[in-house]
Amino acid sequence: MTGTRGAMIASVGRTWSVGALHRVAERGTASARVRRALEDISHTFVPGSAGGPSARDLGVADAFLGVARDHLRAAERAQLVTLLWLWDTRALTALGGGGLRRFSALSQADREAVLRSWCDSRLSRRRAAFQALRKAATALAYMLPGPDGRNPAWDAIGYPGPPGPPADPAPPEIQPLPVDRETALDCDVCVVGSGAGGGTAAAVLAEAGLDVVVLEAGDYLAEEDFDGGEARGYERLYESAAARATADQGVGIYAGACLGGGTVVNFTTAFRPGERLRAEWAAHGLGAIASADFTASLDAVCERLGVTTEQSRPSHREQVLQRGLEALGWHHDLMPRNVRGCDEAQCGFSPFGCRTGAKQSTTKTWLADAHRRGARILVRTRADRVTVTGGRATGVVAQTNEGHAVRVRARAVVVAAGAIHTPALLRRSGLENPNIGRHLRLHPVTGVAGVFDEEIRPWEGVMQAVYSDQLADLHDGYGMKLESAPFHPSVLAMYATWRNAHQHRDTMGQLAHMVPIGLLLRDTSEGEVRVGRDGEPVLHYHLNQRDIGHVRTGMDGAAQVLEAAGASAVVTAHKDEVVYRPGQPGGRGAFLAAGDRSGWGAGQCVFTSFHLMGSARMGASPGHAACNPEGETWEVRGLYVCDGSTFPTASGVNPMVTIEAVAHLLASGLARTLTPS
Repeated sequence: MTGTRGAMIASVGRTWSVGALHRVAERGTASARVRRALEDISHTFVPGSAGGPSARDLGVADAFLGVARDHLRAAERAQLVTLLWLWDTRALTALGGGGLRRFSALSQADREAVLRSWCDSRLSRRRAAFQALRKAATALAYMLPGPDGRNPAWDAIGYPGPPGPPADPAPPEIQPLPVDRETALDCDVCVVGSGAGGGTAAAVLAEAGLDVVVLEAGDYLAEEDFDGGEARGYERLYESAAARATADQGVGIYAGACLGGGTVVNFTTAFRPGERLRAEWAAHGLGAIASADFTASLDAVCERLGVTTEQSRPSHREQVLQRGLEALGWHHDLMPRNVRGCDEAQCGFSPFGCRTGAKQSTTKTWLADAHRRGARILVRTRADRVTVTGGRATGVVAQTNEGHAVRVRARAVVVAAGAIHTPALLRRSGLENPNIGRHLRLHPVTGVAGVFDEEIRPWEGVMQAVYSDQLADLHDGYGMKLESAPFHPSVLAMYATWRNAHQHRDTMGQLAHMVPIGLLLRDTSEGEVRVGRDGEPVLHYHLNQRDIGHVRTGMDGAAQVLEAAGASAVVTAHKDEVVYRPGQPGGRGAFLAAGDRSGWGAGQCVFTSFHLMGSARMGASPGHAACNPEGETWEVRGLYVCDGSTFPTASGVNPMVTIEAVAHLLASGLARTLTPS
């Protein structure tokens, strides 16, 4: 909801004073008026029928408000509450073209027209408000379990629902350190974060004989906790329950928020960085990235993760993708994956936790190694700031979710909280280098989906097994990687165009016959992580024209692939219905023109990000980077960064292996510093 408040106040400020709006916001999500408004909006998006339940039947409004209460920043909650408090006023309905009536008094058709006016507004803030409401309401309507545990919409669209918890799960491998009171710990190194960077660094440091403490803000979840359900998975495993986005709602953010971070929820795609990228980063002053030492770190990471293509058997979804690529004579290859003993029948549900334990996340590898070597791991413990004395890091001040203060004294601190939270933590700790938070890269992903006569069941099979680099080098090493991924109801609901409830329901009904292609952009665009007055990170990001041109080329390329594979229609993620039907007048040129008319900006085309990089990058000088080539911050000695925020530019490939190898290299250097021979 970020960014909606200013537009709203400007629109209805003659009726409501700013002071009155602040008082309304303070009443919070518990207000009956707020709930009624959200229920009316959600029911308009998903009114039910044709065998499917309505948003009201499923309790979408209450679930939505629960996410807002538990996961949105206070400022975001205030914006949401203020908008909903005003929603059923005549002034706001009139602003949406509904006349001088309340929204609740309108017919379904008139309510839909009001929502479309927000969707199509020239004001980006109104479009942002629409998209935030639309994504949440439709996704929740298709992923919430019904009263008996099963959503009736699943039967209506041919979706089997989650497989449920495993029958005989392996016991958890890690026993986090319990904290039930104010706690002080001493160690050699305190590692903040436990994902690809933090988990790897912790293992390397513990292997060197150092005393390590790991702080993780999320919880520890293992196979026994995973049932494959979308709603439960998002709530427990993802940052802000997958509700986080850039300030203008232009890019939705999917980041892991549990012990193991993104390695627990990612799609097991394990690319090594290319030689061209390594040379590019060396030119940024990171000569070690082009060295044999980094190659050795890459080898160590791939060995520990079990990276091979031996368990990359294409699903039906990706067999169709292969069919189209082969028909065009385009590049395609098997994905390297970090799995051991993958169960294909279960794999498509692994974005919500791997039920079989095959995914080699840091909880199964590096963190388990560190734990066996004596590392103490604290979960549900958020780092507030790094303590600094005489220009040197001396520890971390943190707090558990239950409110217990934790103070860790350390000889060195490794920050690996991810490209959202690492720069925020550095800022809260008093660092002032202007590069902290800047140079954010997101690998924004939009997608197209082909509709086929044959049944695809795109949620089945391994998560990712086939990719194409045909369009990966459109300009100086930048372009689009074509990948597919499991397609579950909430994912389609988030990307699908909504012009009215009937049209959206028809799109959802085609899920079982769809093949999605994700257009993963290696972005030249740069965003920024700023810190709000509450100390929390706020993301700002806009695609530049070069990147939009690459996305446009990728959309055209994906349409060619799907047409060659036999699709009867190709749909995009635009706010308007942008559909390509092979043989239609105007061909793909008309298809692209329709995409241009709908637009590529915030609220016009859906983009998401799974890869966050660059917001505390390494480089040759403090004028260029936040950290030196060894990962140590320029301003504070003994304070290191070991995650994707160190990347000088976007990696261009799914970055897990690169993050782990960088962390392995940097932590090895730190270990030598702390354990001199």
